[in-house]
Amino acid sequence: QVQLVESGGGLVQAGGSLRLSCAASGRTFSSYAMGWFRQAPGKEREFIGAITRSGGSTYYADSVKGRFTISRDNAKNTVYLQMTSLVPEDTALYYCAADPTLHTLMVFSTDKGTTVEVWGQGTLVTVSS
Repeated sequence: QVQLVESGGGLVQAGGSLRLSCAASGRTFSSYAMGWFRQAPGKEREFIGAITRSGGSTYYADSVKGRFTISRDNAKNTVYLQMTSLVPEDTALYYCAADPTLHTLMVFSTDKGTTVEVWGQGTLVTVSS
């Protein structure tokens, strides 16, 4: 099992950019598909996007497609979320997650039976208008 720690959150003006990082411990990072999620006050946790174990493919929710980019560096045991053109609706606590199966990450928002294996502690992103 990996341990995950997010960083890079903060306050940003609408239209600005932020890059979040998720650092993983352990020697099995490349065995996990990685995902990014967010949760706004009073809302359920929402799938943002995911990346395959090798980093060869990425998938995004429609709400962030074209604005957010996920990447990973397996040599550094780190996954990134580059956010651009931020709007106040992006304000939320952002989490990274790891699971051996990409499918588990992809269906999290729609399948109540899914259980993601490892979550980070979250980092807060606040977008001002």
